Amino acid sequence: MKTDIMLTGILSIIVLMSPLNTPANAGTNNELLFGSVAMDIPAVMHKRLKPLTRYLSNKLGRPVSLKLSPNMGAAIKEVVDKSVDLAYLTPVAYLKAHAEGNAKIIAKTVTKGKASFQLMIVVKKDSPYKTVADLKGKTFAFGDKRALLQRAAVVGSGINLEDFSDYKFIGHYDNIARAVLNGDFDAGILKDTMAFQWQDKGLRILAETPPLPPYNITASGNVSNDMLAKLKDAFLNLDGNNPEHLKIIKAVDKKYDGFAATDDAEYNVIRKLIKPFNK
Repeated sequence: MKTDIMLTGILSIIVLMSPLNTPANAGTNNELLFGSVAMDIPAVMHKRLKPLTRYLSNKLGRPVSLKLSPNMGAAIKEVVDKSVDLAYLTPVAYLKAHAEGNAKIIAKTVTKGKASFQLMIVVKKDSPYKTVADLKGKTFAFGDKRALLQRAAVVGSGINLEDFSDYKFIGHYDNIARAVLNGDFDAGILKDTMAFQWQDKGLRILAETPPLPPYNITASGNVSNDMLAKLKDAFLNLDGNNPEHLKIIKAVDKKYDGFAATDDAEYNVIRKLIKPFNK
């Protein structure tokens, strides 16, 4: 009887010390959960990211499943709360997840050979405006109201939002370009690729940000250094010259060429831009 009691006690201690009773990762059964900002409806985002998660599953030798977020705030919260192990995020979303949950950067995207982008203030080619200061008292077009970086870039160029006679959020970059060209607004903000496309259609670049780090892949704070290294290796080994790899990359975004190495310090330029909005 004493032997049975002692054996039961020992087994209880072993069970309590078992990894099954340690805090769980986001996924189950060795699964990694991949989250994302909501740039499209869930069905479209699932289609865009599914080839990537399938590649990661094969590369890591463990299942990687999608856990899509309904909006930007939820995507950040799930990384902070460790409800997902990694996520596809905007630069500002990464900074918030890092500040609030010790998220770790894995890799950044490469678009048409560039691992950075710029935001540009544009006006009509024949407008009289020569400097950003000339836009005081004028109207301005922004895109998505949730896109903090657009407002930060404009303020960082030397003009406050209250200096405009009016400004509005009108959605996609294409809407902004057409609105400025049609004279509905005196100026607007575009991503570099869109600004270059519209230079030959009647728009002129008035000011631009320094090169900014782009969308990225971020790991939550519960991901070990060993797994972080494996994830970095997996993303950096996606080769645009490999037809199968290129399909995976282009599924995420048709403009992407692949992924590049990055680190937290590279995002300091964005920290500086959004600092006035964090007060």
